Amino acid sequence: MADRLFIVIPAYNEQDNIRQVVTDWYPVVEKHGNDSRLVVIDDGSRDDTFAILQEMTQSMPKLTALTKPNGGHGATVMYGYKYALDNGADYVFQTDSDGQTLPSEFEPFWIARNKYDVTIGYRNKRRDGLSRIFVTRILRLVVYICFRVYVLDANTPYRLMSAATLRENLAFIPDDFFLTNVALSAVYKKRRQKVHFIPITFRPRQGGKNSINLIKIFKVGLASIRSFIVINDKLDQ
Repeated sequence: MADRLFIVIPAYNEQDNIRQVVTDWYPVVEKHGNDSRLVVIDDGSRDDTFAILQEMTQSMPKLTALTKPNGGHGATVMYGYKYALDNGADYVFQTDSDGQTLPSEFEPFWIARNKYDVTIGYRNKRRDGLSRIFVTRILRLVVYICFRVYVLDANTPYRLMSAATLRENLAFIPDDFFLTNVALSAVYKKRRQKVHFIPITFRPRQGGKNSINLIKIFKVGLASIRSFIVINDKLDQ
């Protein structure tokens, strides 16, 4: 039986991008097994994001459109991960709905799936601004201080995880935690699981507005340090 791939994409107020993003990623699930799915979770958008998704499901049988009350990126990613695990995924891939990542770079991740527990995209070709690169470096430092592990790019929205290890590691992450992917990256490293990095391209946002500014990112980061310490304590038990 072919491995079942679930691609998880959170979306909030992405009516300008969502149609193109789904169109771009849908061929990936078509290529990788009859039971693979593209799962897009609308995080309580105030625009037409979910309506567009519902329309697209009519012609795309492998597209699953979900909606939930607004809870932020981390909670929405967590919701998508649990949905994928509950519905029989063998591998779970996550990316975002802003068009910054390229489906054409996915295949090396899939080829490596049996060698590693998680393969994460390393954004070495970034075109999203120096301020964002600075935030990534700060997160790398925070992760090292809190977990004593080095993660090259902890928050990349381009990662393929085996369902078995993802299920184990989600148990350490609070459901409403904003920096879910950062914490997951640290948990994989802390537990000495097989973590692999592959360079990826990271484009500027392709349309719409980013709902998270730098001030909010820093506030979230500071607030998350305590949670990181709690997660690390659980890992050390």
